[in-house]
Formats: sequence, C-alpha cells, structure tokens
Amino acid sequence: MIKLLAKFFIKDNKNYTDQKVRSAYGYLCGILGIAINILLFGGKFMAGAISGSVAVTADAFNNLSDAGSSAISLIGFRLASQKPDPHHPFGHGRFEYIASLIISMVIILMGFELGKDSVGKIVAPVDVEYSALTFAILGISILAKFYMFLYNRSIGKKIDSSTLKATATDSISDTVSTFAVLVSAVLCEAFDIMIDGWVGLVVAGFIMFAGISSAKETIDSLLGTAPDEEFCKKVQDIVLSHDGMIGIHDMIVHNYGPGRVFISLHAEVPSDGNFVDIHDTIDNIEHDIMNETGCLATIHMDPVDVRDEETAKMRAKVAEIIKETDEKISFHDFRMVSGPTHTNVIFDIVVPHDYKLSDGEIAKLIADKIHAHDEKYFAVIDVDKDFTAHQQI
Repeated sequence: MIKLLAKFFIKDNKNYTDQKVRSAYGYLCGILGIAINILLFGGKFMAGAISGSVAVTADAFNNLSDAGSSAISLIGFRLASQKPDPHHPFGHGRFEYIASLIISMVIILMGFELGKDSVGKIVAPVDVEYSALTFAILGISILAKFYMFLYNRSIGKKIDSSTLKATATDSISDTVSTFAVLVSAVLCEAFDIMIDGWVGLVVAGFIMFAGISSAKETIDSLLGTAPDEEFCKKVQDIVLSHDGMIGIHDMIVHNYGPGRVFISLHAEVPSDGNFVDIHDTIDNIEHDIMNETGCLATIHMDPVDVRDEETAKMRAKVAEIIKETDEKISFHDFRMVSGPTHTNVIFDIVVPHDYKLSDGEIAKLIADKIHAHDEKYFAVIDVDKDFTAHQQI
C-alpha cells in the first residue's frame, strides 16, 4: 500500500536522496502510522474493557502512544526540512535525530507504565474473560503492526531516516508484545490460568529494551559516529580513479543529518606535477563526490616526492617498520630533509583512538626503530587519529 500511495502523492518517488522526496516519505509514513494506530487503539481498548484484561488495555494505550510518536515524526521531518539560515548554516537535519530520541523516550515510558500495571495485576489478580472479538482484534493488530514494521524499515533504509528506523523498532516490539498478549489470552481461556499480569510484565520489559536500544542508536548519531566503511571505500575509489592521485588520508566526515554530509580529506599528488592541472583534477574529484554521494567535499593537496631513490627506499623501510610494530597503524605525508651530519625523516602516523600506548610512546618506539636501522636517520613524527574508525585511509 505504501508503494501505491507513494506513486500517487510523491513526485519522483525513487529519488530517495532528494530532500523533498525524503520529507514527503516522512509525512506519508507518519500520517499512515497515526491512522493505523488510532484504529488499533479503539479496537483494543474496547476489547480490553470487555474482557477486563490489563494486558490488552495496556497494549491499546501503547498504540495510542505510537500515534503520538508518528505525530512527533511528522513534526521532526517538517523541522528537519527547513532550509539553512544564518544561525544554522548546515541546515536542520538533526531535528530528525531529536524526534527519534523523543519517540524512544515515549517507548520507554510506555514500557514502564505497562510494567507497573502488570505488577499490580500480579499482586491482585482479576478474572479475565476473553471473547472471539478479542482474539480477532489482537490477530488483526499483529498483522497491522508487522506491516508497519516492514514499510517503516524499508523506507527508513531507503531515505536513511533514523526516525523511521526508530518507528520500525517500535512497530516490531508492538508486534511481539501483542502476540504475547494473544498467547496469554489463549492460555487463560483454555486452561483457566492467571498469567495476564506476568505476560504484561514480560511485554513491558521487551518494550523498554526496544526503546533503550533505539535511544542508544539515536544518541550515537547525535554525538557523531564513524562513517560507514562502504561509504569511506566509495570516496577513496572516486579519488584514486583520477590520474595523478597517489593516495588519500586524514579523511573526516561531518554529518549534520541525512542529506547534509560534508567531507574533508588530503590527497597525495606528485610533487613534480603541474599544479594547475592537479588543481583542476581536484575540482573534478570534488564534483564527482557530490554527484555520486550527495556530499560536499573539500580536498587538500599533499605533494609527495615519487622520483628520489633514497626517499623511496626509506619510505619502504618505514612502512616495513610500522607494519612490524602494529598493522593497525598507517602513515602519510612522508618526506626527508638531508643535512651534513644527519637526515630528518618526517611523517605522520595514524593510530586508533583507543590505542594501548600514548601518542608520545608510540612515536618514540617507531623513531627508535628507524634510528636503530641507520643512525643518520632521525624521525620527526606527528600522531593523528583515525576519524573513519573502520579502516586506515
């Protein structure tokens, strides 16, 4: 159904990176979510009132909170789609993360409230009477919630929306919780056992776990996480596909929300090349990155001496020493400055953020190994951190 509605209401609905298309999908999923959840709330509330089941009634109010969550996601998409302004030059995309966090908090709160009601039902159990209507409503609810999980997850992945992903998490938790309530109802009716409160408590725990997991993922996005490994590889391949590009390093990805990603990196180029031509190539690379990833890139050129035989041999030796020291470490910006009594070997190394040695200790360790190889070489090493985390660039 969501695909059919998208064809009718969203122009150019396959262009998932376009901000207008993303917002349109967010509005569509939000409106559909509100409608379905309100219908489910009405049906379950009626079934809960008739049967006297706290689990069914609590599940009904869980659907009502989901309708509120869908409304929050609508507001989040609306705010996130605002154009950049003087106070927010990178746009308002992170409003989606804020909306996701609010939805996660609502999920946790509903789980807590359901847990309290369930404990009360365990302490003071009440007879529960189920009807065919109750079973029918619960069955329809399971199917509806699973459908909501499928379309929110699918659209969330396509438009890279943390809000829809959080909604999908909420929907699958509702599917499981309602299924548990249905099983509880069947067991209570078939064997006349009082497990309504216990099932409600289990469902509450599941809902809270889903909310906490969703909140953690959203907080990670707000704090800033390492970019996707596949994305980093794609950017690297784009740069190195152009003539004259030797390598890249110091890549940093700044994420200001979906569709608002900025990249900065250093590209190694031959020091004896024509810098007017190289600058033109860099401009073309920046355009290619924009066209293929939708990200604005700023590239710094680092000249590398590729013809001097002594520099090449020493670079290879340094690579060997670093690899023997730790394969997690990489190096770049390699150059040599020769003098009458000694030669300075100058380069940067990239180490993980959680490396066991301090920056000074690892730099000294490598410098001592270089000096031990040949006493005329003195290493001058700067230590960088890896902002891509997944791989050394």
